[in-house]
Amino acid sequence: MAKAWWKEAVVYQVYPRSFQDSNGDGIGDLRGIRDRLDYIKQLGATVIWLNPIYASPNDDNGYDISDYQAIQPDFGTMAEFDQLLEAAHARGLKIVMDLVVNHTSDEHHWFIESRKSKDNPYSDYYLWADPVDGHAPNDWESSFSGSAWQYAPERQQYYLHLFSKKQPDLNWREPAVRHSVYDLMRFWLDKGIDGFRMDVINFIGKPKTFDNDAPSPINLPQVQDYLKEMNREVLIHYDVMTVGEMPGTTPALAREYTGFDTHELNMIFQFQHTGVDLDQKFGKWVHHPFKLTTLKKIMDRWQVGLDGKAWNSLYWNNHDQPRVVSRFGNDSPEFRERSAKMLGAVLHYQQGTPYIYQGEELGMTNNAGFTKLSDYRDIESLNGYREWVDEKGELTPEQMLAGLQVASRDNARTPMQWGTKPNAGFCPAGVTPWIMVNPNYVTINADQEVRDQNSVFNFYRQMNLLRAANPIITYGDFTPLAEDDEEVWAYQRHYEGQTLTLVANWTARDLKRACATTAGELLQSNYPDDLGETLRPYEVKVYLQ
Repeated sequence: MAKAWWKEAVVYQVYPRSFQDSNGDGIGDLRGIRDRLDYIKQLGATVIWLNPIYASPNDDNGYDISDYQAIQPDFGTMAEFDQLLEAAHARGLKIVMDLVVNHTSDEHHWFIESRKSKDNPYSDYYLWADPVDGHAPNDWESSFSGSAWQYAPERQQYYLHLFSKKQPDLNWREPAVRHSVYDLMRFWLDKGIDGFRMDVINFIGKPKTFDNDAPSPINLPQVQDYLKEMNREVLIHYDVMTVGEMPGTTPALAREYTGFDTHELNMIFQFQHTGVDLDQKFGKWVHHPFKLTTLKKIMDRWQVGLDGKAWNSLYWNNHDQPRVVSRFGNDSPEFRERSAKMLGAVLHYQQGTPYIYQGEELGMTNNAGFTKLSDYRDIESLNGYREWVDEKGELTPEQMLAGLQVASRDNARTPMQWGTKPNAGFCPAGVTPWIMVNPNYVTINADQEVRDQNSVFNFYRQMNLLRAANPIITYGDFTPLAEDDEEVWAYQRHYEGQTLTLVANWTARDLKRACATTAGELLQSNYPDDLGETLRPYEVKVYLQ
């Protein structure tokens, strides 16, 4: 297998709004990120992925972009971005930017012009359709609830928005749109950034007609045509890392998008494993218990399916997912640290590029302080409440609030917990942060964990050091073990005569398993000793022989 820097990378995801406020306005900013670069370096990450920092009205927290070549004033200036990039590179850290080009903001000048008439230079930059019998052309629904169509009286037509009505979808069939996108990509790449994470990039292909028989606008064949063109026109000319966010993707499709010889992307984010606890009717808003074997089979299928053919991305958390220690682990005071370490190891010792979402390395939890609707900021959460409680009446306010506490995206967006000072050190005392700080910052914070050699932080740091020192962790193949075990996750990796074995207890009970004893060096564990066949609560052991 050919080696590449992006395969060997460890990516640290920064949600700028919640990372570090440097000017006392309650909102994280670019200078705050720059001030914390040494922390990221100490953790052992090598790449920083920044969520959108572009000019935006913030209908969807920056994923509605009004100017791709300007910085959101809340975050600072272009000069401060340049300083951040220079400071990161000086520390050997690369920076990957979010590329959001399935849609723009309705306040982008392209859309302002497009909606004026059917015959201006931007009229075909978006997806417009005539009314059918006085209503929307089809019954597609937005990912944020409600119709995916919005009527614009100026044109007497509907425009498509697969997300918020303030996020109109771009028309990638139009060559001028594609080349406008390639120009903005070159703008950032010429500044020296090191790649892109591409938001819902498999949505950019759209059917030619929009009747009710139109195919779903996900993974249509032309997506690959566009990505090959993007690679040819832009990406091949830079040494960069690319990862495409692709809901609804299978390993077979991923091999086409990211195959080592397909010339499209380096890797994708898939979502099959994040769907294991979704309810069939209510989705994320009603907790649905899952079997460990289901989760393992999904991850194993991706590991085996891409091995030698394409590349995996490895993640539990991001800005769209609740905190993993609360979701798949045990966030009680007794087991939070053990289960956070176990979850990290199970993920990071698989084949692929690992992603650490800010605070994951501390074992940050969902925010128990969210008790009423006004505590939430996320458009998906607020629209979900309106749909299921106010409009359909199928969930009570209490049921929906319980669902939000478990699954809202805002659980991952609370301020980074730096220390025990007011507001967790995210912003000064007396300042109200843009979203509530998790009250448990007094006991879960970076200041304490960096100093504690047995902390979740230092467990993650050790994993990153071991990855850098042992090529088997990056390049080894993957063999699942104990596939039908509902309590233990185990697998092996093989590379150049070495074998790495991981065994993890996913329960709060002692277990006995023969596979928990393996000849070789105990490379890493979340307990100070090894009891052989006995696996203690949330114990993980990694052997190398």
